[in-house]
Amino acid sequence: MNVKNKLFSIALLLLFSFSNAQVKTHGQLSVAGTQLVDKSNQPVVLRGMSFGWHSMWPRFYNEKAVKWLQKDFNCNVVRAAMGIELGEMSYMKEPQFSKDKIEAVIKGAIKADIYVIVDWHSHNINLEEAKAFFAEISKKYSKYPNIIYEIFNEPDYESWAEVKAYSEEVIKVIRENDPNNIILVGSPHWDQDVDLAAADPIVGFNNIMYTMHFYAATHGKDLRDKTDAAISKGLPVFISESAGMEATGDGPLNLKAWQEYIDWMEAKKLSWVTWSVSDKDETCSVLKKSAKSEGKWKTEDLKESGIKAREYLRKYNPK
Repeated sequence: MNVKNKLFSIALLLLFSFSNAQVKTHGQLSVAGTQLVDKSNQPVVLRGMSFGWHSMWPRFYNEKAVKWLQKDFNCNVVRAAMGIELGEMSYMKEPQFSKDKIEAVIKGAIKADIYVIVDWHSHNINLEEAKAFFAEISKKYSKYPNIIYEIFNEPDYESWAEVKAYSEEVIKVIRENDPNNIILVGSPHWDQDVDLAAADPIVGFNNIMYTMHFYAATHGKDLRDKTDAAISKGLPVFISESAGMEATGDGPLNLKAWQEYIDWMEAKKLSWVTWSVSDKDETCSVLKKSAKSEGKWKTEDLKESGIKAREYLRKYNPK
């Protein structure tokens, strides 16, 4: 390679690195009104993949898999779903194993220059355990603008008053160590009742957003309308889990309904994350058993949901 060609190649590499940069480009995120914004106060939309429960599919919780999701799926965010109660390797049973797996994804995201959601993946209130975990994680990683805390995945039968009280306690613990990074708060009925949060939001803290989850073959326009109403009341919303099949995670993809949700989120500049990087025999697990633990997945390793999720992410997160 002559000098001219070599310089051209280096210039291309630098251009690619800049254009694909995420945290280096956007830096510290914050909330302005209802919009997620970057360090320059410009709207930013995060789009990516959620890992499945760490306690069920721990083999994918490694830095190389994160890098592959950034490189091949164009993810600018990943979500590490720490299973709190489900499985023999859950946080309640194996806390150190659990933290090691979550931190592998955190470190992978920092190296890959993307954002990472640290997800307390539970349907129940475990206040003292959550406070201890988030105290440790926020102390360790507060200096990294990559970090987003999701403090309660999907409350199911808890009231908003219960969820709010729990959230306020956990937020206090995080804010003692980390005054800036985004915190995501769940709402009752598997993150469907954002209207309850909008009517009585958490006050006294900055950079709080509220999660809404949808599965497009089950949840229709009514949920979008409910979310629009919550946003109109001033509630910042983040779609931290979503997909195109039924809420069970199974059944056929409804591609038309999924596209309607994508169009809606893009129009509203809402961040969205798709479920999930796992290989269970179900529609929402995007990988087949043939998929390697550390990425480098071929098309034949992806289920239909994986092919479609990858297509969406490549389209809306261009390099």
